[in-house]
Amino acid sequence: QVQLVESGGGLVQPGGSLRLSCAASGILFSIHNLGWYRQAPGKERELVATITSGGSTNTADSVKGRFTISRDNAKNTVYLQMNSLKPEDTAVYYCNAQLRIADLEYAYWGQGTQVTVSS
Repeated sequence: QVQLVESGGGLVQPGGSLRLSCAASGILFSIHNLGWYRQAPGKERELVATITSGGSTNTADSVKGRFTISRDNAKNTVYLQMNSLKPEDTAVYYCNAQLRIADLEYAYWGQGTQVTVSS
């Protein structure tokens, strides 16, 4: 059974920092591409950052320079370090793991963790 469990969300003041973690089980973690997505109320889910199995990263323009994605294959965990948080970063943040083999694609999601940026 595949599980992705996010943690680290909460309430933070503008300008503050949070680190989200996503612990995976039931998959061969090291060969999966990983990502963080977020969904604000009334908006579609959007990509925040991704990291490939090889360690290459991609970050959305809206968070570039403030958010950093990383992974620890020994701990089966992916992280999202969020600095200089803004009210517009408020959303539910979801962890994603993807694997593509030939024409087959496997994708798994966590349950989400709420991040609220407010004074």
